[in-house]
Amino acid sequence: MSTTTPTRPARRTPARSAEAEELGRRADGTRRPWYSSLIARVVMIALAVFFLLPMYWMIISSLKSDEELARFPPTFIPESWQLSNYADAVTAMPFVQFFMNSAIITISVVVLSVISNFIVAYGFSCLKWPGRDLMFYLVIATLFLPFPVTLIPMFDMWARLDLVNTLFPLIIPAMFGSAFYVFLLRQFLLQIPKDMLDAARIDGAREWTILWRLVFPMAKPALTTVAIFAAVASWNDFMGPLIYLQDESVQTLSIGLQSFRSVNSQDVSFNQLMAASFLVIVPLLILFFVFQRYFIKGITIGGFK
Repeated sequence: MSTTTPTRPARRTPARSAEAEELGRRADGTRRPWYSSLIARVVMIALAVFFLLPMYWMIISSLKSDEELARFPPTFIPESWQLSNYADAVTAMPFVQFFMNSAIITISVVVLSVISNFIVAYGFSCLKWPGRDLMFYLVIATLFLPFPVTLIPMFDMWARLDLVNTLFPLIIPAMFGSAFYVFLLRQFLLQIPKDMLDAARIDGAREWTILWRLVFPMAKPALTTVAIFAAVASWNDFMGPLIYLQDESVQTLSIGLQSFRSVNSQDVSFNQLMAASFLVIVPLLILFFVFQRYFIKGITIGGFK
């Protein structure tokens, strides 16, 4: 009689989760040194403090009086909180008009940048056509063109169109896309399964339907990243408004801060200048913290499930 020896089932090695990694173990199962995570946290905290120090100094300077601001050594906490500096900074220049102009330009640029770059990136990633890669390389090559090279031809074009001293030279270029934003969106869209797109085409869906109903919802993290980049670049733009906007009625906050300082060049109120500067960056801080999760997800170009 032949007997069979039962074999033991193979022992399964449980997959290590992110929690196990957090508990001080490497991917191979060995324990990390106790000081490795501590050093990393100390370095990150030090870098965070280093980058936040200028903002902290701007905020406390905006809350100091003129006498305390001129004192040496400087104080790191205001002795008397001068909240009136913010009201004085707003009334020292047409802040509301500058804010509205900046908001109009930024919102228009964000909307146009998201739409135009998304359509171009879809054509470079989800469609196959002759010369696609060569054309994409030509688009990326425009990143190497310095701004002074295109400055004079662009200004001459807008002057011939009689659009200088209007907001259009700062808004219309967003309709034609940006090489960096196209590259960012294309890298994200390349991760979409092609079988999903082919199945939609077999079912009779047109490209515009696939573009807006299938691809657009999955690309929201990358689109949010593009929107934040475009908003920050447009809101902080100084050279464009300086070149194209001449009248005070169409100028932006970036020009307003400079004019605020030049008008009071003999006796600059730095506390009011810091207050106005802080009011300028507040919308960007709110924008980042509201969409922080989507921004980090989009910039890391995560995969699809």
